[in-house]
Amino acid sequence: MWGLGAMTGDGDLQWAVANEFSALADLLDGISDAEWDTPSLCEGWRIREVVAHLTMAARYSEEQFMARLRECEFDFTRLSNEIARSDAELAPAELVANLRSDIMRRWTPPGGGYHGALNHVVIHGLDATVPLGVSGRVPEETMRVVLNDLTAGGGHSNFGIDIEGRGLRATDLEWSYGSGAELRGTGEDLALMICGRTLPAGRVEGEPL
Repeated sequence: MWGLGAMTGDGDLQWAVANEFSALADLLDGISDAEWDTPSLCEGWRIREVVAHLTMAARYSEEQFMARLRECEFDFTRLSNEIARSDAELAPAELVANLRSDIMRRWTPPGGGYHGALNHVVIHGLDATVPLGVSGRVPEETMRVVLNDLTAGGGHSNFGIDIEGRGLRATDLEWSYGSGAELRGTGEDLALMICGRTLPAGRVEGEPL
């Protein structure tokens, strides 16, 4: 177990990425077909589409991905939607196997490093698991890294969310950010709010972002 603030090196971060993929695979392995069809927190995507998107690198080599991206005129959002829709039809067992792939355990997004990979798997993992009623799944050390990346690192700007003049306080771990009108919730729920997700009513306290 890491101490507070100790997860800083690439080795620690890679371990955390691998752990998140494995934990998500374990959780989704064996859920019903109806649960795979549960709407996720990503608008228009079921859990199937989220996992298909999350595991693209397990099925497409860099050359294959770039070829598909050229076909989409380098519109990454368009390509992501196309792959999510088509690959969501894969058998759940294959999608779970993709989550357990060694490729995903060491995958990093272009220019994002293991910080980017960790943010990606944590947020999309929550997109899939929160609608299933699962909470408190992400280790505290991992959640702190993601929250710091989204706030001090400016990751929130990618989602059009403004946190200037706001205070954020986690209720389940030692983490806070900023000052001003306070928003309180679990670390997982705060991360989702920072990423522009809409949560079920009553999960956070304070003025929404």
